[in-house]
Amino acid sequence: MNKCTFESLLLSQETLQALTSMGYTEPTPIQAEAIPVMLTGVDMIGQAKTGTGKTAAFALPIIEKINSAERNTQALIMCPTRELALQVCDQIQKLGQFKRLNIVAIYGGDPIERQMMQLRKGAHIVVGTPGRLLDHINRGSLHLDKVNTLVLDEADEMLDMGFLEDIESIISETPETRQTVLFSATMSSKIKQLAQKFQNDPKMVTIAASTITSNTIEECYFQVDSSSKASLLSVLVTMYDPTLAIVFCNTKRKVEDVIDALQARGHLADGLHGDMNQSKRNRVMEKFRNKQVKILVATDVAARGIDVSDIDVVFNFDLPNDKESYVHRIGRTGRAGKLGKAISLVSGRDVSLLRFIQRYTSAPIKQLPLPTAQDIEKAQAQRIFSKIQEVRTNNNLDVLKKVVQQLHEDHQIEYNEIAAALLHLRTKKVSTSDIKSDTSRSSSSDYYESGRGRSSGSYSSSSYDRRRPSFRRDNASSSSSRYRN
Repeated sequence: MNKCTFESLLLSQETLQALTSMGYTEPTPIQAEAIPVMLTGVDMIGQAKTGTGKTAAFALPIIEKINSAERNTQALIMCPTRELALQVCDQIQKLGQFKRLNIVAIYGGDPIERQMMQLRKGAHIVVGTPGRLLDHINRGSLHLDKVNTLVLDEADEMLDMGFLEDIESIISETPETRQTVLFSATMSSKIKQLAQKFQNDPKMVTIAASTITSNTIEECYFQVDSSSKASLLSVLVTMYDPTLAIVFCNTKRKVEDVIDALQARGHLADGLHGDMNQSKRNRVMEKFRNKQVKILVATDVAARGIDVSDIDVVFNFDLPNDKESYVHRIGRTGRAGKLGKAISLVSGRDVSLLRFIQRYTSAPIKQLPLPTAQDIEKAQAQRIFSKIQEVRTNNNLDVLKKVVQQLHEDHQIEYNEIAAALLHLRTKKVSTSDIKSDTSRSSSSDYYESGRGRSSGSYSSSSYDRRRPSFRRDNASSSSSRYRN
């Protein structure tokens, strides 16, 4: 079988030039499958995990089909969050940099008058969130009667956020002859119903995988008493020392509590939740991207659309309220071939609920023992050793070698003692005495494994919520209008 290249996808020279300038060498599987289908103009459903290159999969065909001589809006891309809308817009601008295209991002939290001015100048491609798009339609500043391609990016997320009515209203403004494309990480019944209503015999493009989650993500969990979760999280952050990490909580109150706990222990942490205004949200995200904040604590709703590279670890401080959210959460690490970790802190019946998630993803989720002080010191020492190798390779150490030699000769200190003392100075001392293991595992585990606590059917979010009512999402479903833009 011939290897797929961007040239073999019959893309224009301008687009190929843009791909080369961006460092793209060959299409990802979703790009190789989706681009030819979209170029034919038929409706399509693309199922692919986050971080697989799906933005370019729909952006490249759109760019190829735009008639730049016309000022009308010819393509509309709907996204669940302002962050994702901005990221998609930025990606399209780069991919279309050698074509004369006007791309406008429409989202809440940005002055609507400025967006209206941009739309009046003409926008070939509009990328936006449903709430703000509908606002522009109602004001008469956005006209979709010439749209020939409609894309719903992360369609499952938009439906989970309660955007169905807005989506239907927006679609009703577009021609029936349009091409409708849905991209989703999961294929829920809601997605199938949406496709049935608005698509015409869609072509299904699925990137086959043995697991739903990425094989570049190591998944594990620690069983801990709920009162010790904050202490354990702090210990794990010290132990793994991630470049960047996201901590997921189920409520805004928990986000604030975790931020306070991490900051009190000296960690660079901040957070996102639904009560934050756009300007503060932008400041937090800017600090996170610039690594001024290393740990971002967030609810599922507040974190939707975040796409930041170098996220080493995703922590589930609380298990999510449905299995699809687990997939979305951990998909923020292990991207572009890099290795990542997904760590869940579980207590009580969470262990059995985690097994339902494992059954759904078909990926192993290994239990790890609670770390000891010795484990933490060893992990820190190993990181120092790896840095030592870099320093030895890239630096002249002759002067420092003489200093060590002098220490050895003048004070009769053995070399291994010098090294151990230096390690001691460089490692952070962490106590684990306040971390208590959860003792309820056997009772809850036996209850579920005996068959008394679950049916023989598959895991569903509805049965999940009935088993753990106290962990139902208290802010997402009832207040979805807050996050529309």
